[in-house]
Parts: sequence; structure tokens; C-alpha cells
Amino acid sequence: MHIPENIIEEVRSSTNIVDIIGEAISIKKRGRNYIGLCPFHSEKTPSFTVSEDKQIYHCFGCHSGGNVFSFLMNYEKISYLEAVQELASRLGITIEYDKGNFNKQNDNEVYYDINTEVGKYFSSNLLSGKEGEPARNYFDKRSIKLKTIREFGLGYAIPSKDALVNFLTDRKLNIEKALDLGLIGRYPSGDLHDKFAGRIIFPIFSTHGRVVAFAGRIMGNAENTAKYLNSPESDIYTKGKILYGLSFAKDEIRTKDNVIMVEGYMDLISLYQAGIKNVVAVSGTALTDDQALLISRYTKNVTLIFDADLAGQKASLRSIEILLKKNMDVKILSLPKDEDPDSFVTKFGKEAFEKKLLESKSFFEYQIQQYKIKGMDNDVNLQTDAIRDVVKHLSFISDNLKINLIIKALAKEFNLRESLLEDELAKQMLFYKQQPYVQFDKRTLKEKKEVEASLVKPPENKIDKEIFNIELELLRILYEGDSKIIEFIFRYITPEDFMPELYDLINLIYEEHLSGVKVEIRRLIEKIPDNNIKSILFSIVMDSYITSGHWEEKDLFVSPENRFEIYAKDTIKRHKIKLLEKQINEVHFELNNTDDEKRTMELLTSKVNLQNEVVKLQNELQTLFN
Repeated sequence: MHIPENIIEEVRSSTNIVDIIGEAISIKKRGRNYIGLCPFHSEKTPSFTVSEDKQIYHCFGCHSGGNVFSFLMNYEKISYLEAVQELASRLGITIEYDKGNFNKQNDNEVYYDINTEVGKYFSSNLLSGKEGEPARNYFDKRSIKLKTIREFGLGYAIPSKDALVNFLTDRKLNIEKALDLGLIGRYPSGDLHDKFAGRIIFPIFSTHGRVVAFAGRIMGNAENTAKYLNSPESDIYTKGKILYGLSFAKDEIRTKDNVIMVEGYMDLISLYQAGIKNVVAVSGTALTDDQALLISRYTKNVTLIFDADLAGQKASLRSIEILLKKNMDVKILSLPKDEDPDSFVTKFGKEAFEKKLLESKSFFEYQIQQYKIKGMDNDVNLQTDAIRDVVKHLSFISDNLKINLIIKALAKEFNLRESLLEDELAKQMLFYKQQPYVQFDKRTLKEKKEVEASLVKPPENKIDKEIFNIELELLRILYEGDSKIIEFIFRYITPEDFMPELYDLINLIYEEHLSGVKVEIRRLIEKIPDNNIKSILFSIVMDSYITSGHWEEKDLFVSPENRFEIYAKDTIKRHKIKLLEKQINEVHFELNNTDDEKRTMELLTSKVNLQNEVVKLQNELQTLFN
């Protein structure tokens, strides 16, 4: 599936990157740019910069950067195509796809297309025809409304060994790709068969809302049959990186600044139907680091609801550790015995559930409560275990203030000295190899060296260094995109005049200029495959490199409308002067190392001519500001 370039350009030019990034993270205006904490690495000091003028972003800490498409791709873990689609949807821009030959599509797009068609097939089975009646009765008994069924794309795989195989064949969909996706299987004999036959179907969506997998549930109790059957992992589906329902819940999560995390599909669907929409489900698997990171992009506040049995309690505690390491604020809601979110909200309604939410306990209160249920108040050993268990979880927190407040509460709860708990915390941190929290940028020396190594270094030679810095200034001017100034610069300088380290960047804009296309950095960066070269460019255009100090003073005497043009002329002349001075140094070196009289005279003449040219250019520089 291909989106025409003119549509991509329309989406790109109609989008304000500040609005998109501002919805995802907190950014504040500082000078011409916006800054905030980078969402792609852990930091305490803001190094994430967004340029509204250039419509790009760059982190000076981890060196991620790009345009609005790049941000959505990295932030929401989606493809380039999905990023364009999401922005087009927000802008109300209709995309007319150039499908071309199906077999030539990108492999991932083939997978998405198959899942989309199969999802429609499963939905049609459920909503129409006699064969879907058992599944309709099932959802009716579970009080799931037709609107909800349609919204979540719920479906049914009819109990036939080859119904889906026949559907795929009739639609000329790629059978081998369908096998990769686990929709169908192959017997040792070579015959194909349906994998989800006889199950109700829950499509699993990416954050962007595309079908990446399916879960199938049996409707009754069948021996030697798994209750749930999930799609295997594939190129478009990694179980530990997907949270069921996030595509439906993300806006509500941002609005309420809280997410409710449940175990099962039906728990989420019933809550959502009742109007409680800031819900995601881990779908019966243990919470992963990637899932916690995904949630942290929308909120730092999590309410966990797991089953009241022992397995549910253990799942809660495992999830707590992962969430605390991501600096999340965690609460746990315990429902009455034999109730889960699905049954509770179905029996008692939205208001009762929201009232129950107010009873949610912080992680340490929950742990203490569990130990009290076990008889902690009458057992010193259980009290000791409880204290060590809570303190262990404290060791995962990186907020000193929060740690101190919890220690005070624990000291009061157990009638202990705070210093005793602090000593225990220090031991736990050492045991679990956690680093104590410090309120400054915690990037290690190794990380800082890696960051520095990714940038191009100026030459050691003084004059080459000066030439290098001037060329950085020229690059900055060129990437501002003023066609008149670009034309002027390339009248005097070509890419071959630049140092090798900067050639690729200068040549990119040179070729763009020759093609007659308007130069825009937000579009050009998509043409740079090398991340180090991208990093150099971001550092230049986002003001990491400072222009020559002498220009700051002269800037005061130049009218705003002429400032940039004169700056370009000034920089070109300074570049030529430095190149001439380099030639003079080379001539001077040869003069000191030759005994040939004729050659000496030639070199002296050349030196004088070069010096005269330098004087001429210096005089011209002075007239720029008169």
C-alpha cells in the first residue's frame, strides 16, 4: 500500500509539530524553541528541543530527532505509513491509496491487510447468519451490546476446519502470510486448517488502531482445550509490547491522567461499555517493561485490578516492581471475593465501580493489608517480612521526597525509628543494585562519551578548526531554506569546497536546490539514512553550534529584513579568507623548505597575491555594515 507523495506533503505541511508533541509530553517555550524532558530516555534535566520554525525535534541527550512523522513512529511504535495515516485522520485529509501490485507491497502491509480482511470476516460471522447465533447468545448473556461488539470488532470463527482457509483462498489473500500470522495451520499431510474454529474472536489492535493479532475464546467448557488461543508473535505483533484496548483508551487516559489496568478482555470491554474508558488489559500475561513504558507516555498514575486469588496477588506485586522502576504512581483496587471488573460493573453499575475506585490503596498499604490478612499483627516474623517486602519496593523508586514520606508512614505503622528503615532501604538498594536518586542529570560518563563520540569533532589544526566552524554556520544558513540566499551561497561555494565530514549534508541541500524544490528541513531529514549525520544536522540547526562571536556585536547595527542576507555574505567572505590564509600558510611552509631560487620567487609572488586578496575581502566585509 502506497500513499502518493503529494498527500504526504499535504499532511506534513498542514501539521504543527508543537501541537502533536505537546499532546504527548509537557513542553515549555524557551526563546524560539520549546523544551521538555525527553520521552525516549530517562533524564532529569530537559534536553528535548522542539523547533516550531523548522518543524523538527532533537534531544541533545540521546540524539533522537526528526520531524512529526519520526516522533509518532518512535513515540507510538508505529510505521511511517501509520504515522501519515494518523495525522491525515486528525486533519481530515482523505488518503487515496496507490495500491499497485498486491504482491509487491511491503511485507508488514500484507500482514495488516490480511488481518483487516479476516477481522471483517470474523465480525460478519458473528453479526449475521444462523452459524453466528451461538456467539450472539454468548455475548447477550454477558450483557454486551451490539454497539460495543461493533466498536471492538468482536467476531466469531465458525466451527469448521477450513472455513477461513476457503475465505482466504477466495479473496486471493497470501496463504503463506496467513500461516505466519497463525490464522491457519498446516497438517503434516500438507492440508490447511483453521486455527480459531469455534471460538469467539477478540481482535488485538496496535496503539494506532490497526489489527495486529487475534485472541479466540471457547464459549463453553471443553476438556483438553485451552480457554484462550492467541495469535503467535509476528513481524507486526510482539505480545509484550501491546496492551489490549490502548487504542480505545489513550485519549481518556490522558484526560483523566490515570489508567486502570485489568487482566482480561471482557473486564475491559464491560468497563468501557459502562462508560469507564481509561482502561487497558494485560490479557492474562505478566506485565512487561515495554508495556509499562508504553503506559508511561500517557500517564504516570496506574490503578491495578487483579483477581483476588493468590495468582492475582502475585501478578500485582510483579507489576508493581516494573511500574515503580518507570517512576509510576501505583494504586491497587481489591474487589469483593468472587468478583472481577466484568462481573462487578455488570451487577452494580458505573457509579458503584467508581465509588470502589476511591478505595484503591497505595502499593505499600496494599502489601501491609495482605500481611495483616495472613495474621501479621500476631506474628513477628510476618511483620519483619512485611517491612522488608515494602522496603524492597521502595528501592525501585527514584523520588527522594516520595521515599521519605512512605518511610515516615511505615515508621508510624510499625512504631519503628525512621533511621532503622533508612538503613534497611540502603541494604535493599545494594542488594538489588539500584542507584540512589540524585537530583541532576544522571547520564553516566560512558553515556556522555558515547553522545560526544556521535558528533563530528572540529579538526585539531587551528585554521582548519576555524574553517570547519564557518562551514557549520553556512550549513545552518542553507538549512533555513531561503531560496534567494541558497542561490547566492552556491554561486560562490560548491559541496566540494566543504570538509569531507560535512559533504553529505551540503550535497543533499545542493541537489535539492538544483531540482527546483523548496528546501525544507522537515522533509530533507527523511532522506538522510545515517543517524550520525542526522545528529550533526540537528545540532547545527537547533543552536548547539554557536555562530561567531564577532557577529553578535555587528548584529545590532543590521536591519532585521537584511540581517540574514548580510550574515550569509559575511560568512562566505570569512570562509574564503580562511581558505586563503590556509593557502598562505602552505606557501609559507614551502618557502621555509626550499632552496630553489626560481621556486622561491614564485612562492613569494603567490604569497603577496594571496595576502592582497585577503585584504580586499576584509575591506569588503567592513562595507557590509556601513
